[in-house]
Amino acid sequence: MSVSTVAADRSVCAPLPVLGRDVSVPLVTGGEVTYAALDYAASAPALQRVWDDVAAYAPYYGSVHRGAGYLSQLSTDLFENARVTVAEFLDCREDDQVVFTRSTTDSLNLLAAALPAECQVFVFETEHHASLLPWQDARVTYLDAPRGPGEAVAILERALAGRDPRGPALVCVTGASNVTGELWPVRELAAAAHAHDARIVLDAAQLAPHRPVSVRDLDVDWVAFSGHKLYAPFGSGVLAGRSDWLREAEPYLAGGGASRKVARRADGGVDVEWHESAARHEAGSPNVIGAYSIAAACKALTEEGFDRIVYRERHLIRTVREGLAEVPAVRVLSLFGDDAPRVGVISFVVEGWNSSHFAAALSAEYGIGVRDGLFCAHPLLRTLLGSDPQTQGECGAPEAAPGEKSLNAIRVSFGAGTPDEHVERFVRAVKELVRDGAQWRYRTEGGRCVPAV
Repeated sequence: MSVSTVAADRSVCAPLPVLGRDVSVPLVTGGEVTYAALDYAASAPALQRVWDDVAAYAPYYGSVHRGAGYLSQLSTDLFENARVTVAEFLDCREDDQVVFTRSTTDSLNLLAAALPAECQVFVFETEHHASLLPWQDARVTYLDAPRGPGEAVAILERALAGRDPRGPALVCVTGASNVTGELWPVRELAAAAHAHDARIVLDAAQLAPHRPVSVRDLDVDWVAFSGHKLYAPFGSGVLAGRSDWLREAEPYLAGGGASRKVARRADGGVDVEWHESAARHEAGSPNVIGAYSIAAACKALTEEGFDRIVYRERHLIRTVREGLAEVPAVRVLSLFGDDAPRVGVISFVVEGWNSSHFAAALSAEYGIGVRDGLFCAHPLLRTLLGSDPQTQGECGAPEAAPGEKSLNAIRVSFGAGTPDEHVERFVRAVKELVRDGAQWRYRTEGGRCVPAV
């Protein structure tokens, strides 16, 4: 469906039903209000359809693989079919593997453990810690923050041109920033990597819920994402891509399910023959419901159509950005510039406000859930804020005096389940807080800003 077709029928762009859409929360000022969940970048609410699918399966849950009983066989079929569904969602190549993990973080640590000897890793300092930190046992090169997509490609090409060509190399890059929402030039970065005989892994945690991700079209070697950002609960993730490094590596976890054959040796030790399939890195009883919920979310988003999802999200982004632009005290953070394409993730600072105080007031006085802090992307925040990230001071005190640099930020994020009213309420709340200040007193408790009783 084209954008023009979507625009002609706005009814198809209604938010998707999600759990919690009718939950009411109390306000410190009295009364209750429907909760506005605007922290999708951390965990998106589960799609109602996903929850219903899981609930329908739950009575038939059984242990997967090797079980002779009907429920075990049913669960095994469901688990392996979930792998097929995810591969189709990602448009994987025929010989790619889909490994179920706990999260994006788990997926990238799995790949880090599977790197060939002497592998060089190249990663931008702008990454989320999940894709910034797993490579410390390898020969890792951290690349400076680019100020545009073209500069990102140029920085990577210069770094790869100077690498040792005799060994393997891997590039790790995000698809969409968890701080600014900006889309990265994945296809161009993949081309640069392959031109220098390097491979590339895509952190799609923030991309997959908002845009279609095609392994073939982007020409990436691996992709990692999390179910809890893809409208699927139960703590599961995916690492999908080329099988050779995974097949040749020692299992990520040693245990049942990863081994094909185990035998005692005469010297008292054991010989182990490991699986070569995805099971090699899925030791133990797998999270069947988590894998099924991811597959259910993949089906739901595919059938809804990303054209509809993108159209609606652009409308919400425009509402938030235009509203924030009307508040002089607000500065929206951006690496690539205001015109850069982005998903529904926007971070900002408010002059004279402690970010924890501002976020607490949004919650307690307006029923709006956002996130404040450094978003597990400390080097990127250092670049965007022009200062070293620091812990918050007392929440009642300003974070920074007018004209001074802010130490932390506030992040609002939304997606396919966000109603217009939620982002409109958010914009109104920002304007009122900046104009009138908080109506309640707040204090610091356990490092967080909370309403004073």
